[in-house]
Amino acid sequence: MSTKALVLAAALAAALLPATASAQGKYVHANNSNYDTLDPHAVFDVGRAATRINMYDGLYRWVDNPPKQIPWLAESHEISPDGLTWTFKLRKDVKFHDGTLMTADDVVYSMERILAVKRGVGGLLGPMVAPGNTKALDAGTVQFKLSEPSALFGALVADIAVVNSKLVKRNEKDGDWGQAWLAKNEAGTGSYKLKRYDPAIGFIAERFKDHFYPWGPKYFDEIEFRTVLETNTRILGLIKGDYHGLDGYLTPDAIDRLRAAPGVQVIEEESMRVFQVSFNNQRPPLDDVNLRKALSYAFDYDAIINDIMKGTVIRNPTIIPNNMWGAPKDVKGYTYDLEKAKEYLAKVKQPIRPLAMGTLAGFSDTEQVAAILQNGARKIGVEIKLESAPWGVVSSRTQNDDQMYDIVGYPKSTFYADPNNWLGELFGSRYIPTRNVARYRNPEVDKRIEKAMLATTPQAERQRLNEEAARIVFDDAPGIWVYNTKWFGPYSAKVGGVRFSPIGNGQEMRWAYFK
Repeated sequence: MSTKALVLAAALAAALLPATASAQGKYVHANNSNYDTLDPHAVFDVGRAATRINMYDGLYRWVDNPPKQIPWLAESHEISPDGLTWTFKLRKDVKFHDGTLMTADDVVYSMERILAVKRGVGGLLGPMVAPGNTKALDAGTVQFKLSEPSALFGALVADIAVVNSKLVKRNEKDGDWGQAWLAKNEAGTGSYKLKRYDPAIGFIAERFKDHFYPWGPKYFDEIEFRTVLETNTRILGLIKGDYHGLDGYLTPDAIDRLRAAPGVQVIEEESMRVFQVSFNNQRPPLDDVNLRKALSYAFDYDAIINDIMKGTVIRNPTIIPNNMWGAPKDVKGYTYDLEKAKEYLAKVKQPIRPLAMGTLAGFSDTEQVAAILQNGARKIGVEIKLESAPWGVVSSRTQNDDQMYDIVGYPKSTFYADPNNWLGELFGSRYIPTRNVARYRNPEVDKRIEKAMLATTPQAERQRLNEEAARIVFDDAPGIWVYNTKWFGPYSAKVGGVRFSPIGNGQEMRWAYFK
């Protein structure tokens, strides 16, 4: 069976499964991404975040909006004067789902595993902490020795998902760090523990009664996250009561439809989710800045922002969100100007073959942006062919130089509150290809990003460096930056306690309950 057929079959199966009634305390969420792995050290995207956020814990936790960190597995930490040594005191009452107590050895193993598998957050932590530089000082104290002072390390400790080292080691095969086993099982301390998993459908998890953080008077006994790629199926399912929540990024028409539906509520929050289009900067013909600028001028920004999204999003002229420090306020952005587009196109000396653009199945915004770019490119004589696939497939292809698309459009969500979340990850050469899928390199940008990342750099200087780097990236046009968006979370009117944070997009369910 083809990949497309498998995806359709999975979506149909997910749509047909009956939801357990809310009286039994089971929350059912229809998601537009597939859950192809449960490995917390492989998952670092919003589409699959529910597995990592609900079944695993980090040393600290991002909550609320604007996002802030609270102590979680760690009670406190200290930083040495030179910024290189970070020492964390751990809670002593944390249990894994099999009942064993978590110790510093589990944190050490988790960090070494992150660095070894080189997936997920490993692409960010790898340059900061070398293998062997995480130590257990005693059962309740763990210490990280950084390769250089980093302002980002503290923002990333929430993403060091701690796994049960003894359990994972028992399931390692041929030195794989348990990757095959953890893809289908879990070994966490999180608020919910795995009950059932099917990569074609999704997962069900039950409340972990012994979680260290006190439960409130109301909670979900079970949570189920299903893959339902077809947008209309998700919307109808929520209206009918088959689902209790959906992904928070739908078209304005869909949001208006849900707002008018009885028994449905829509929660609105400001977000930091920048929609951007990445060009493959290392592959001809997009290695020519003139072609990249031609396409930037051929994109109709008003059509997507005002006509399709109906003003529910705002123009974001650079990759850093407008509402994040470090975003240069003097950059107005490229405009829809076909004459300018043709002028830059005329400067391209090499042949321009048809370009392949990847879009995310089930994410209508990616398909709409792609259609607008395809239409504008056609008007200046450039052909773009669209290829739709689930997020897991698109993400995998972006990591492979041979399989990477010429163009791929997707939103860049918030994983930590720092300009590096957008500028550094997407355009710093140290992140090629894990985060910098555009394969963009510019020594002047790298110089500024690297200095801004040092913990010893004053905040005002960090802001200046990020602004300068963002301007250089803008001039190089390695991608198209379209808009920053709001989050409109559709839920059953029976659901209360949703605690939204731009980091995770409201998918942490331990706070929510049925009214």
